[in-house]
Formats: sequence, C-alpha cells, structure tokens
Amino acid sequence: MNEQKYFEINRKITQQLDELINIGIAVSTENEADKVLDMIVRGARALSDADGGTLFLVDGDTIQMAIVQSSSLNISLGGISGNAIEMPSIPLYLPDGSQNLTNVVSCVYHTNETINIVDAYNDKKFDFSGTKKFDQQNNYHSQSFLAVPMRNHEGDTIGILELINAIDPSSGEIIVFDEFTQRYTETLTSLAATVLTKQHLIGDLEKMFETLIHLIATAIDEASPYTGGHCRRLPELTMLIAEAAHNTQQGYLKDFYMTDKDRYELEIAGWLHDCGKITTPIYVIDKATKLETIFDRIALVDSRIELLKKEAEITLLKQIMAFPEQRELYEREYQEQLAKLDAEQTFIQKANKGGEFMTPEDQQRINALSKIPLRYSNCEGTLLTENEVYNLNIARGTLTPEERKVINQHIVTTISMLNTIPFPKHLKNVPEYACGHHERMDGKGYPKGLTREQMSIQARAMAIADIFEALTAKDRPYKEPKKLSEALSILKKMKDDQHIDPDIYDAFIAQKVYLSYARQFLDSHQIDVD
Repeated sequence: MNEQKYFEINRKITQQLDELINIGIAVSTENEADKVLDMIVRGARALSDADGGTLFLVDGDTIQMAIVQSSSLNISLGGISGNAIEMPSIPLYLPDGSQNLTNVVSCVYHTNETINIVDAYNDKKFDFSGTKKFDQQNNYHSQSFLAVPMRNHEGDTIGILELINAIDPSSGEIIVFDEFTQRYTETLTSLAATVLTKQHLIGDLEKMFETLIHLIATAIDEASPYTGGHCRRLPELTMLIAEAAHNTQQGYLKDFYMTDKDRYELEIAGWLHDCGKITTPIYVIDKATKLETIFDRIALVDSRIELLKKEAEITLLKQIMAFPEQRELYEREYQEQLAKLDAEQTFIQKANKGGEFMTPEDQQRINALSKIPLRYSNCEGTLLTENEVYNLNIARGTLTPEERKVINQHIVTTISMLNTIPFPKHLKNVPEYACGHHERMDGKGYPKGLTREQMSIQARAMAIADIFEALTAKDRPYKEPKKLSEALSILKKMKDDQHIDPDIYDAFIAQKVYLSYARQFLDSHQIDVD
C-alpha cells in the first residue's frame, strides 16, 4: 500500500470516528423519538457516504418502515419530515409459519447479524425483485446494501438500519460498504438502540405512573358516591384556568408562560391534589346530614317523637276514662300537643340538613328540646342525646369541628405522601402545585398559611379550580349545586376578601373559562349566564 493510499484510509477512519462521536453525542441528548430516528439515518448515511437509508422498526410479526431517505431521489419520508410512508410492511414469517429469510431486512432480524451485500443484482441468496421494480419506476440503480440490526439491552432486535449505495467521494461511483464503515455503523446502531430503548422505558414508566395516579384518583372518587368525579374534573378545570393565565397579555400575568412540559407537570399535580383523601374515613366524606354516622340518626329522633305521640295518646285515653265529661278539653290539648311535636320534628329535620346557617336562637331551641323526657321499655331518657345536640348545633354544614379537622387532614397527608416521592426534575413542582389549593392569598388558609407571594401561579390557579368545582358540583351530599351566576358571585366576593388570586380570577372571567367548563360538566339548568 503506497503512502498516499495509507494516508487516505487513515483520514477516512479519523473522519468517520469524529462523525460517529458527534452523532453519538447528538443522539444521546435528544428526547424526541422521531428526531432520534431521523438523526440515526442521516448520521449513518454521513458516516458511510451512503446515498440512501431506511430505518425499520419491529412491530409484532412485521417490520414497518419508519424513515426513508435518499439524496439522489430527493426522498425524505416518515419521522420529522411530515411525509407519510405508503410502502407495505415486511412480514417476518411466511404463510406456512417459517421464517422469512429471503428478504434482507427480515433475515437480519432472525439471524441478528449484519448483512453486507456488494451487488444486489448479482446476489443469489435474497429476493430483490421489489428493489428492481422500484429502481425501474424511479430510474435508480440499487447496488450495495448494508443492513444492521438494532439490539436493545436484552439482545432483542428492535429495528434494522439499511443503507443503500455507498458513494466514493472522489469518483462519485457506487462502492461496497467497507469493513471500517460496517463497524462504525454497527456501533452507531447499538448506541441508537440504547437511546430508543431508554426512551421507550421512560415512556413506559410515565404511562405506568399516569395510570397509577389515575387509579388513585378514581379510587378516591368511587369510594364515595357523593364525590365521584371531583378528582377527574379538577385537573380539567385547573388546566383551563392556567391556559387563561398563559394567554393573558397584559398586567400581572403578561410574563406568565407555560411550555408543554409545564402543562404536563401541572396536570399531574391536578390528579394528585387530593391523594391524601385515600386515608380519610368515608363516613366523614359522605356525611350528608348532621346526624349521619353509619346511618342517619334522624330516624331515631323521629321514632322518639312517635313515642311521645303515643304517650300523649295513652294519657288522653286515661284522662277520658277518668273524667269523660272533660273529653272535649282533653282532645283539644292532645291535638295541640301533636301539632307542637310535629313542629319540633320539622324543625329538627331541617336543622339536620345543615344547608343553612344555624342561628344562636335555633341552637338554644335544640338545647331546650334535648331536655324533653322520654320513657320506653322501663327506661328513661330524653328526646335528644348529648351527642345529637352537639351535631345538630353545627353552625354551618354537616361536620363537627373534629370531623372538619379530619377532612382538613387530607391535605397534610397529601403533602406527606408527595414529599416521599422522588419526582424527576421535570415534575419537581408537583408537590407545591398540588398542596396549595386550600391556601388563601391573605395567609389565612391551611395547612401552611401561605400568602400570595409564597405560592406559584399554578398553585393559585388550582385553588380557584377547587373552589369553583365544589360550588358547581352535582355530587355533594350536603348541598345543591350552584348555578353559574351564584358561583361567580361567590368567587367575586372571595376575590374581594383576598381569598383567591385577583388576577387569575380576572383572566377566568375575561376569557369565560367558567362557560367552557360549564358546557362540559354542568347541567343545562345551571348555566344561567353567558
């Protein structure tokens, strides 16, 4: 070998090695699969001076073309090109079930070895009839082929890279893919397979993670027939509100911007915002009335009132038997007593619902009723027990302070649960977004008493979403769903009271986020504004 030839070979090897390193760095840092596939083919063609290249991916019992490129034919199909590939897939097995070894790509899959063909038209082992037909239709001549398997970390072939027609840079003639080119191409495809496998594994892990958080949210919803759907609606509404903030071009929110990664992170936070409720007792979540425990104890109170009515009736009969001449007086007193008991029963039933504010006067009335004596089965008691009085005197809603504390504990549990998860960098803000929906802008919320400046815009958006969803929800045990006009009026007051973020509220109103949400999730009779 003369000195000039030796120099040329060394120059080519050095150039190929440098090219391989650059391609390897680029491929290993790319996160989008289509871009990786495109870089593999372009890089391999540059590495080998190949005119064309095709990347095949294994799909069950067939091999599908993912990327098709050719310089001389000016072809770029699949991947990031946006051009569809309309060529048929290649079967890995023949109709009789045997391996398809007459096709180069299929043979590479089954043998898991590189195939280097000098001249396709003179090859006797493989069927190139399809290639020859393509050449005839496109005025092309396919000659040298290099087909390399892409093996994953388990040694399985996940794809095949096929290069066509190595070109001599000096003469422009078609030449064979030499030994060095083959080794470099095999190295590249090995690296590419590792990158693709990594991406597939990451994708599989993300899908598994998303499925898991959806299962947790669904379990929380389905555990209670009254809150079913909250964990599914909240992420939807949060994203709508965050998009409204993103689209605001003036004022406080003009610099707020979300990427697709930011959106994904916020959506994950939305699905996890109530994960702590998985530890909250269902009887507290489902407490539809003040007296409800395992069952609504109003039935016990009603039965006691019926006993009082029976006592009154027995007393009436005894009085009539003793003093028949006073019958009319005793019957009048009896009817008055029944009317009074009916009125007290109606009052207790109304108080039990917890739908309105319990005034001090009403609370005193409950206390007085508790002192009415009751006798049954040789036992003595009162119309209301101490615990029933305590529950009936709840000022707002249906929960006692102790039960409210249990409900509020869910956010503390959520924080604890999320802080134990080693979130990757692109999800590092999930705990902060998810755990701030009960905070207030004035610092009077819980559990941390954060102020507006201490919360992200995403967390503030979720706080509004949580309130608006609760106001309009149709599946709460303790209230009727609010109409849009009522819900918006309450939100406006919350804005004025520094409960919710004023700028996000303004975006929510200006861009009619409430209407987009209502059309998707509310009953038609609730939509009374446009």
